[in-house]
Amino acid sequence: MGVIELGWWQLALAALLVVALAGCTMAARLGVGRSLLIAAARTAIQLTLVGLVLEALFASARFHWVALMALGMLLIAGREVVARQTRRLTGGWGFGIGTLAMFLSSFSVAVLSLTVIIGPEPWYRPQYAIPLLGMMLGNTMTGVALALDRLTDGAWRQRAVIENRLMLGQPWHEAVGDLRREAMRSGLMPVINAMAAAGVVSLPGMMTGQILAGTAPALAVKYQILIMFAITLGSGFGTLAAVALASRRLFDGRERLRLERLSAPRQ
Repeated sequence: MGVIELGWWQLALAALLVVALAGCTMAARLGVGRSLLIAAARTAIQLTLVGLVLEALFASARFHWVALMALGMLLIAGREVVARQTRRLTGGWGFGIGTLAMFLSSFSVAVLSLTVIIGPEPWYRPQYAIPLLGMMLGNTMTGVALALDRLTDGAWRQRAVIENRLMLGQPWHEAVGDLRREAMRSGLMPVINAMAAAGVVSLPGMMTGQILAGTAPALAVKYQILIMFAITLGSGFGTLAAVALASRRLFDGRERLRLERLSAPRQ
């Protein structure tokens, strides 16, 4: 059984329902109606453009085009990490640390999964590489953003405690140790919750898509388990790397807390 074709009028009907929801939020004075409409428009436009790009990419299947798109996805994810932080590291450090952490984790795990586990020919085949990397970057981005936000905001709020520990002779990594552990837990919690609820509370997106496309449920389950484990590895190692790098940036070579390296809170 093939996939049921969706017409533009059916998408327009779904869009009208979103507009109706926005109208209800405006009537209730929730203050999110405009944001909801903008987000819906961005979703439609961005996914349409990505669909066109992927069609061309799948047709060519050249390594340099796949690498270029992967790089673009990484840079956009790095920008989103910075945008979600209340207090960010100044001087481009917030963007650099988040991007580097996602590169080291998501790209490494994605390449390992493609070359060793899945094994498409060639290994960078875009039908496998781009969706896998996209799911991993999306989840790693959320974990890194949450962890960095908790770390930087917590360092500002607990600055007196941290400085007191430094004056008592504790090295910087011990003075900020509780905060680092809390930040790492915050970054790991979304993916842990997702794994705990998979198949019981919700059916993950990739598995649902494969079943709708006619893939046998047993095979779809195997792929989804692999994807969930890969996402967990990418998000976990990315969060650990980002917190380690960012926490070190908060201290100078003489182990002094340098909160002037944080920007003012975003309104």
